[in-house]
Amino acid sequence: MMKELAIFLSKSLLGWLVIQMCLSFIFLLYVRTWRSKNIPDEQLPKAAVIICLRGADPFLPNCLEALLQQNYPNYDLKVVVDSQDDPAWKIASDSIDKLAATNAQINHLRVIRHNCSLKCSSLIQAISDLDDSYEVVALADADTIVHPHWLRELVSPLGDPKIGATTGNRWYVPTNRYWGSLVRYTGNIATVVQMYLFGIPWGGTLAVKTEVLRQTGLLEKWAQSFGEDLMMPNVLKKHGLRVKFVPSLIMVNREECDLLGIIEYLQRFLLYSRLYHPQWLAIVSEAVSSILFPTLSIIVFLLSLGDAQWDVAGLLLNSYSIYTLGLLLLMLVMEIGLQPVICAQGQPGTQLSVARMGKMLLAIPLTQWVYGLAMLSSVWISTVKWRGIIYRIHSHDDIRLVEYHAYDFLDQPIDSKISL
Repeated sequence: MMKELAIFLSKSLLGWLVIQMCLSFIFLLYVRTWRSKNIPDEQLPKAAVIICLRGADPFLPNCLEALLQQNYPNYDLKVVVDSQDDPAWKIASDSIDKLAATNAQINHLRVIRHNCSLKCSSLIQAISDLDDSYEVVALADADTIVHPHWLRELVSPLGDPKIGATTGNRWYVPTNRYWGSLVRYTGNIATVVQMYLFGIPWGGTLAVKTEVLRQTGLLEKWAQSFGEDLMMPNVLKKHGLRVKFVPSLIMVNREECDLLGIIEYLQRFLLYSRLYHPQWLAIVSEAVSSILFPTLSIIVFLLSLGDAQWDVAGLLLNSYSIYTLGLLLLMLVMEIGLQPVICAQGQPGTQLSVARMGKMLLAIPLTQWVYGLAMLSSVWISTVKWRGIIYRIHSHDDIRLVEYHAYDFLDQPIDSKISL
């Protein structure tokens, strides 16, 4: 019985490794063959770049200054801060004053809606305040440090009438300071590929035409939602539109994260995915393959050692070793494959030392266990804490903000590089 189980697990591990490699190579092929189209300035529509702030994110000044220095002829930056007492308010004001920017406005959130997330409240306010001269709305997050051509490259594909939204994605940098950062980096590699394959936008770099917002009724849907991006593929599909992923908008994130922080983030993200992801069952299947099979292999390996079934133990050891080393190789291939994109943005490339690769190898099983714990716990949680705000979530359109307070310096992490 144990031998048959070991053979099944061995074939499952190696088969899933091959599938992951194939999917990653499809993604990298798209990245390598992508060519951006140069659109003359006079053909670029007037755009509003919206960023919603709560708390002083680690690289917020860099983010705002980069957004204010875009190579784009006609755009305005609309900053919505949770409250005027929020530490982000002063950072935003100082950034605008430092560059003497005339195309930026800061507003506080006037109405805190209790049936959607605070970010959705801010987006609805900012977009509702726009006049008819704005043809495109672009969204950015406070952890997004953009390059000078970010907005131009984000808006240009919207000239295709079949494209309803454009997006990029984030790319975490592996660090040796926190294991949580390494787990987040490891897990995000698979997430980037999945989001490309499923056509899922990322709210940290996202653009949509204002006419599409009106046509699809997205603002009304955001008014009852926990997030703005995962629901968009299904909404756009109903109107014959799709999401376009722009590889040059893979944005580097150098923030840190401890293990407790990554577990809380994953619980929230997995709950959010269960509510809105158009291919949630596929995500569950991927989790079973990536988490359950390797974990079961370790358990059966230990049991076979206890029973002195050396052939079974040897089979599982070989399969698990090949699988784990294969994943490390895949991580390195992805890292090297995206280096041209990162370097083109003026960002330093990741230094892949022997010590770092050793930690990456150890992070693979740790990531599987952390994701497994987060997925199991996300099944029964209905209360979520996000930047100090408590939400109770009953269904995808039944969101309740149940506890709110203005953000202050006491809410900031002790380590200024830790993600909020």
